[in-house]
Amino acid sequence: MPTTPPLQIKPRPSAELKKSPSTLRKPPPRILSSEIAASAVTPGSQETPSSVYKTPSPIATPSSSPPTTFPASSSLQVREERTEDAEGRFVRDTYATLDSLGVVGDGFVEGIERTRAKSGMSLASPNSRKPAVDINQYSDERRKDLTTDEQRVLESLDRYGFFVVPSHDRLVSLPRDKFSKPLSPLVGAASKTDARHPASPQQLKGLPASTVSPKEARRIAKWGRMLEAGERDQGGNVLRWRVKTSKEGKLRERVFKGVPDRWRAGAWGSFVDRWVGVGDGSWGGGSRLSRLPGKGKGKAVERLEQLGREYRDALDQPSTYDVQIDLDVPRTISGHVMFRTRYGLGQRRLFHVLHSFSLRCPDCGYCQGMGPLAATLLCYYEPERVYAALVALHDSYSMHSIFSPGFPGLLEAIYVQERVMERMLPGVYEAFKKNMISTTSYATKWYITLFANTVPFQTQLRLWDAFFLEGRDVFIIMAVAVVWSLRDYLMSSEANFETVLSLLSSFFVPEEEDALLKWLERALDDRKLRSDMARWRNDWAGLVKSGKDGSALL
Repeated sequence: MPTTPPLQIKPRPSAELKKSPSTLRKPPPRILSSEIAASAVTPGSQETPSSVYKTPSPIATPSSSPPTTFPASSSLQVREERTEDAEGRFVRDTYATLDSLGVVGDGFVEGIERTRAKSGMSLASPNSRKPAVDINQYSDERRKDLTTDEQRVLESLDRYGFFVVPSHDRLVSLPRDKFSKPLSPLVGAASKTDARHPASPQQLKGLPASTVSPKEARRIAKWGRMLEAGERDQGGNVLRWRVKTSKEGKLRERVFKGVPDRWRAGAWGSFVDRWVGVGDGSWGGGSRLSRLPGKGKGKAVERLEQLGREYRDALDQPSTYDVQIDLDVPRTISGHVMFRTRYGLGQRRLFHVLHSFSLRCPDCGYCQGMGPLAATLLCYYEPERVYAALVALHDSYSMHSIFSPGFPGLLEAIYVQERVMERMLPGVYEAFKKNMISTTSYATKWYITLFANTVPFQTQLRLWDAFFLEGRDVFIIMAVAVVWSLRDYLMSSEANFETVLSLLSSFFVPEEEDALLKWLERALDDRKLRSDMARWRNDWAGLVKSGKDGSALL
């Protein structure tokens, strides 16, 4: 990337920060591609959560006007902190300044690197600093129509905002026919090595295009009848959604069939509310909400408001992880239009969310697996809601143990996965022992990122639909599903350490998503298996306590 001198940091006057949000909302005549991706709503007459969670994206304004990215947050004016190192301070100053100025060509160009040490600039040399953006140039830029090249970029995106030609090494298909048989112990010939199979399948030449189910419109209507407004603000906007009591019996089946993308933000929010114990039909330890729409704030909205304040307050504080977060941001989900441009809207939001979240838990801090989670959520929510969702994953979905030093939750999940494999796939389990295949060597990424960047984005979303409803068992069974579908290659007489690890490090493309999700649903329906998985977790805790966990894994 081209380099440029550091930025001239101009903290906003305190008087500006006290302006009411209404004075900041001046919609520009031209919208950037990242704004289109963040606010696009499928046409329809029915009220959906798209209008609730997708607020207008921030515009780049001259330094005399505060940004609309965080109108209620003065925390983007970086505070002097004696304990903050110079490089971390420079990184935060850069993001804060670009929140005020914006980035020309956001979503259309790669942008200019400004904070990496490899760019050759001295972080302690203020004499070489100059403004990041020519304000007049940017003001004129926003008044132009889209160019032919910019229109071509937008036309190349798939329905989720990804460029049509992503690059992935080792694309491997998960065959449809392997999911026709439900998860059950494979015995006899099915559990033995078959010399007829090669060690690796033929790789796919490219990813299939994201498709819209022909039943999408019908499912949108069904979810519109199944979800209802749980709480509204004073202006009548929906703050949270909930499942109608009369429709609870159909919820699980419809989730595994796929949540319509238009309803995904609302559905995920209602599932999270249950797990954190503040929603209707809670099973996370809380009581059922008794408030009716328009009758005051319920626990869910109070929680979101409190976490929103926590998020904004944290933006003022330095984090020892800021430099590492800045290094990871541009490589987290670069194939998406919202995250394409260096320091563009998506990258700035991702940095802010990860920065604030790194300060919440002193044990977890920040690790790279958090980036793909936050980036996925930013495709559906504003930063404050993403922060709240990450807190829910950490507190209520057991991700604290996944991210903690030593990754104790990861090792527990791997132990449970191995017990399922030992029972259901004894041939594969023995082949792994023979070839000295450690489950941590291939499955670590799966559990830390919740299968982000391991399966197509559309498949990932459907897995997350089930995960937000069902919890962590979903990804253990998904890990087993990968091994289950590739078992013939893994048990091949030609298989060895290198071929097995190469295969299991692939990007997996289900030949038919519906077949995979139906298989997962049936496996998770097995009450005995779910009970055994809970027992195996207790067994693992006992092994850890007695110090015998070191020899309990492959």
